[in-house]
Amino acid sequence: MALGMRRKARESALQVLYQLDGGSQMTVEQALAYYWDSFDGDAEARAFADRLVRGTQTQLQAIDDIITRSSKNWRLERMARVDRNILRLAVYELKYESEIPPRVTINEAIEVAKRFGTAESSAFVNGILDRIAQDLGADGKRG
Repeated sequence: MALGMRRKARESALQVLYQLDGGSQMTVEQALAYYWDSFDGDAEARAFADRLVRGTQTQLQAIDDIITRSSKNWRLERMARVDRNILRLAVYELKYESEIPPRVTINEAIEVAKRFGTAESSAFVNGILDRIAQDLGADGKRG
């Protein structure tokens, strides 16, 4: 899958995760269906986005624990919702998507933060993800 297609998939996944994090009573499947009813997506990008959303939601507590340990001065609930969900998505990739190099995951998260976050979001996301990648180990994976 082309890099641009993966970026679009990550952006779609972020939007679904953002919706789920906003107090929505939707299930993951309902949120995905609602999103794809409103937005088109290449089948491959859609499959990747769906996998990211489902995986992130399935591992949400473990992912939030990792973020909490690595963001010493920021409580998860005090982070901007978009930043929190970019971090969740990236941590899912770092920990559970072994075919994606950690540096690619971090760079993609920074680019998504530049597009959807505030002026400070990309630096914030970069700092926390660098720390998390180090904590998870050289390859970014830890069982």
